[in-house]
Amino acid sequence: MLAPIDPSDRAQALERCRLRKMAKSAHAYVRGNTALFYEWLAVADLAKDVPRGPSIWICGDCHVGNLGPLADADAQVDIQIRDLDQTVIGNPAHDLIRLALSLASAARGSDLPGVATAHIIEAMIDGYARALEDRRSPDEARQPDLVRSVRRRAVGRGWKHLARERIENPDPKIPLGRRFWNLSESERAALDAVFERPDMEALLLQLSDRETSKRVRLLDAAYWVKGCSSLGQGRFAAIAEVEGTTGRSLALIDFKAAAPSVAPAARRVRMPRDPGARIVAGAKALSPNLGARMLPVKLLGQSYVARELKPQDLKIEVRQFTRPEAVKAAFYLANVVGRAHARQLDKHARIEWAQQLRGEAFGSLDAPPWLWRTVVKLMARHEAAYLEHCRRFALAGN
Repeated sequence: MLAPIDPSDRAQALERCRLRKMAKSAHAYVRGNTALFYEWLAVADLAKDVPRGPSIWICGDCHVGNLGPLADADAQVDIQIRDLDQTVIGNPAHDLIRLALSLASAARGSDLPGVATAHIIEAMIDGYARALEDRRSPDEARQPDLVRSVRRRAVGRGWKHLARERIENPDPKIPLGRRFWNLSESERAALDAVFERPDMEALLLQLSDRETSKRVRLLDAAYWVKGCSSLGQGRFAAIAEVEGTTGRSLALIDFKAAAPSVAPAARRVRMPRDPGARIVAGAKALSPNLGARMLPVKLLGQSYVARELKPQDLKIEVRQFTRPEAVKAAFYLANVVGRAHARQLDKHARIEWAQQLRGEAFGSLDAPPWLWRTVVKLMARHEAAYLEHCRRFALAGN
């Protein structure tokens, strides 16, 4: 196990970690290059193909890993968008393109033929448009195996599952080492102060089994080495104790630094100026299960988002796709995104946007040409950038 890093040495160590994660695979590079994605998308030969959709809250970084099961206050689980760092009021087509690029990259990583990518995009548009057209949500039988398995794992999990998975320790103590590092005195003091806030207490007391609780206090906290593109922006894990008349419960809170979004926002729209408040507003619009558990806070003068992690919160991991599984996953995940977008639109706007997206199909293949061309061009840029990243990473002696 690596020794925990001193706060003064964090920046360099975190940057090495971020570059190493992005070099692991082309699919991992997709996750870590959100800023580059939007730079490429703004280039003239790509920008002209992207349809202008209604101005609504979008995820802004809608890759496969940012979708998964999320629990509400009563531990009921639904598949929703699970990371809203880049959320803005913007063009919903950007979420579709980001998801399509992520799925296409996963398909190539699974050595699927190019025709599979065409069918993935076709299934994506079908799943997304069905959500806009207010058709019935996919039932259990239509869930892809990777979604069904992670959802079944989520149900029935408790604190011990969460603690073993996230902090590798079922006891209310965060072990310092590879994943968790020391706090500075000022960081610990700032976190202590946050837990004295009435709104932080209210966030932790909203669950039905905590309604009679009398006291919330911070037990332990550490710097959390977590994420990819967000590495280095500041992140803390904290364990809180909630005491009540019937005993105590424990809560694991993720404090994540909030920065301005790299996703382009629509013109002349009103969004919270504070990055943390923007993220929480986007989460409430797109992922109600998550938004209800988030709070914008200030730590040492910087904007953060506090989020209580639940045992049922899991990530969808793509390791190897079969062709049928890839197509099924594309339909289902795009439907999840479509429902998040659709709940912000009236019926007329939903139908109009669905018709605009479908556009003119490629013969018998119901994949819109604009999305196919955009993904093909992005895949070429992405592959070249990934190989260059790996070359530089190797030259640096890694």
